[in-house]
Amino acid sequence: MNLEHIRREPATREHAAPILFVHGAWHGAWCWDQGFLEYFARRGFSVHALSLRGHGASDGRAGLRRARISDYVDDVKKVVAELGAEPILVGHSMGGGIVQKYLETNSAVAAVLMASLPPAGVSRSLIRTHVRHPLAALRMHLTLSLLPLVGSPELVREWFFSEQLPQEKLLRFSELVQDESYMAFLDMLALDLPKPRRVTAPMLVLGAGNDTIFLPDQIRSTAAAYGVEPVIFSGMAHDMMLEEGWEAVADTIISWLAASGHGSKIPEPR
Repeated sequence: MNLEHIRREPATREHAAPILFVHGAWHGAWCWDQGFLEYFARRGFSVHALSLRGHGASDGRAGLRRARISDYVDDVKKVVAELGAEPILVGHSMGGGIVQKYLETNSAVAAVLMASLPPAGVSRSLIRTHVRHPLAALRMHLTLSLLPLVGSPELVREWFFSEQLPQEKLLRFSELVQDESYMAFLDMLALDLPKPRRVTAPMLVLGAGNDTIFLPDQIRSTAAAYGVEPVIFSGMAHDMMLEEGWEAVADTIISWLAASGHGSKIPEPR
């Protein structure tokens, strides 16, 4: 299976570990390529973003409905094998859940969870969805498709963006969001939840104060499961890599990697 793999290399590579960015539900590698990838590359990182099977320009769109979280983990494994070095993993939303599942049986230099699926899963988020949009939720279950939840720019803004995002950007991003696997949704509901006790990689947990999918208290519970303190960005919504002010999120990741030593510099030649 061919997977879309976007690469951005720095003019001068300064950091030993590559960074692999893993997108969330309804998204693809494109969400990292609106600024994040170039921003990290300019700071000396070799950066990579994949589109999971059935997403973006990757193969597998016809079988998307049947894709499982374990399949997505296999996609991450495939791209990691192409990198030639143990990576730093950054996962957003469902991608954060995929990173957690990957780390149960694989190692990484470090991991960053952005507005991530919590170990408790999406049950609370699903309840809020049924209350706020009962007809869209009903269509989701009847069609075994998550597309009704993002079927208009208004819904895309409600789930992913704050009011500060310009309308032009909202319309452009709305054209790029897509369907998501119903089986993967069931995995995130109950069938294949993360098991933090199996994860040993150093972890940074980030959340958004105005997130309507995973609320700040859910982000705090994720951080507590890994024994760390979360960083919550007030005034920001779920798509932290696309929101206005996303540079502050990137800077926080870079600073954490530097302070913790996980973004170690390549030794200069003698």
